[in-house]
This record gives sequence, C-alpha cells and structure tokens, in this order.
Amino acid sequence: MEIIKIGMADLGVAKPPSRLRTTGLGSCVGVVLYDEVHKVAGMAHVMLPESTLAKNGEPTVGKYADTAIPYLIQQMQKEGASIRHMVAKLAGGAQMFAFLGTNDMMRIGPRNVEACKLALKGAQIKIVAEDTGGNCGRTIELDSTNGVLQIRTVNQGVKEV
Repeated sequence: MEIIKIGMADLGVAKPPSRLRTTGLGSCVGVVLYDEVHKVAGMAHVMLPESTLAKNGEPTVGKYADTAIPYLIQQMQKEGASIRHMVAKLAGGAQMFAFLGTNDMMRIGPRNVEACKLALKGAQIKIVAEDTGGNCGRTIELDSTNGVLQIRTVNQGVKEV
C-alpha cells in the first residue's frame, strides 16, 4: 500500500489501496473529500482562508481554501469521481498561539475552518465529520479503500472518523 504525502499548501488524489497523509496541521486545515461510489479520495492541506491574501502575483492553488477545494474537486473528477457522491471531512484549524485582544487577523485557524466550510457549501458537498479547533496539532491519514480518516492529535491519541 502506497502512502502519498501531502505537504503544506499541497493537495493530492488517490485510489485504492493508496492512502493520503498530511502532517503538521496546526492552524492549517486538512480537507478530505471522498467519493464512496467510485472510491476516489482527495486531500488538501489548506494554510490560509482566501487567495486575496496572496502576495507577489499568482497564488499557490493548494494554499487557500477558496482555490484548493475547487481544484481538488476538479482533480478528483479527472480520476472518475462525481461531485454528487462526494462527502467531506475536516481536521485542524487549531488556535496554536494565545494572542491578547480579538484581532480577527490572528484567528487563522478558525478563519481557515470557516473558509473551508464556505467553499464546501458552495460546491454542495456535505461535511460528514469534523475535528477542528482546540490548540493542538494533528496528523491525518485517509484510507482510499473506505474513506476512513485517522486523526492523530498531539497528547490526545488517535481516532477514526
């Protein structure tokens, strides 16, 4: 079984028996899409909410929720997935550092989660599981054979959704 590693601001698609894995989800959000009928899995490691935050011209497509999710859907469709059979799972979006005050710019984790949910809602993809927030990092691994997402949270063990 091949494990495909998804880096920060990256995304990937897999079919059975491969697995998709990303590490270092702090304020970043791991967005997982799965088409149960066609057994196509996708994962994006989203770092920031909106591509309008991009500096120096062209944004990296996988870095932002508003560009990564539509692109991931497109890549999955190229592998035979159907958007009407896709479901989503989210993990990450932690508030890794304590900031004084309520400056919205410092709430990167919660803003990333909100932006991912907005993009999924726009694509009419239902979120069936979520493990977001808190203040601990996560590693996730998606099994493309059954869509089970394994979430390892620092100091909290492992769970499957």
